[in-house]
Amino acid sequence: MDIITLQNAAIYQSEHLILKDVNFNLAEGEFAYLVGKTGSGKTSLMKTLYGEIPLKVGTGRLGKYNLTNISKSKIFELRRSLGIVFQDFQLLMDRNVEQNLLFVLNATGTEDKHECAVRIQNVLNLVGMEDRRYKMPHQLSGGEQQRIVIARALLNFPKLILADEPTANLDPDTANDIMDLLHFINQKYKTAVLMATHNYLLMEKFHGNIIRVVDGTIKQVHLETV
Repeated sequence: MDIITLQNAAIYQSEHLILKDVNFNLAEGEFAYLVGKTGSGKTSLMKTLYGEIPLKVGTGRLGKYNLTNISKSKIFELRRSLGIVFQDFQLLMDRNVEQNLLFVLNATGTEDKHECAVRIQNVLNLVGMEDRRYKMPHQLSGGEQQRIVIARALLNFPKLILADEPTANLDPDTANDIMDLLHFINQKYKTAVLMATHNYLLMEKFHGNIIRVVDGTIKQVHLETV
């Protein structure tokens, strides 16, 4: 079963056409790379998938949600069902790691203190950051911050993680560690991952299916391994 489906979609930023004739599917439990040059439209496509950019042309579904003219209330529900990993972390710099995670749980409707504590403990253990629970973001390395971002993305048990250039600001060894973690989550929990990247060295080491963004559209949508 597919967790993402886009058919005959056009992606716009305001009135500016970014991508046209977008057709692709992502299956549940699949790990796939969204590949293209910087500025090719990868991030715009990601933003369309999590509802920041409206889908006005074509049809699209993510899980049970219809992306075509989705309402604001449904966008909130949609984002709760996803894990989103950004390259620039977007942690709250005035709160420690635990408070960052608690903020997300409370904002998405989980307020029971015991449940929050259990979820935070579980995701920190999963990403190997339990000993960083009370650290402030500025006290963490880039790789540690990205692990916390991945922990944050896992809080609501998503079936899909959208990762937008999650290793772009990391050194090669740390990037490998983050890729190991994402592949572990994908394989252990059958969490689908769609990762935007232009790092072919990582793709050669960590195999996945490929969706190419070329010349303003999706050129190859068949399953492919580097």
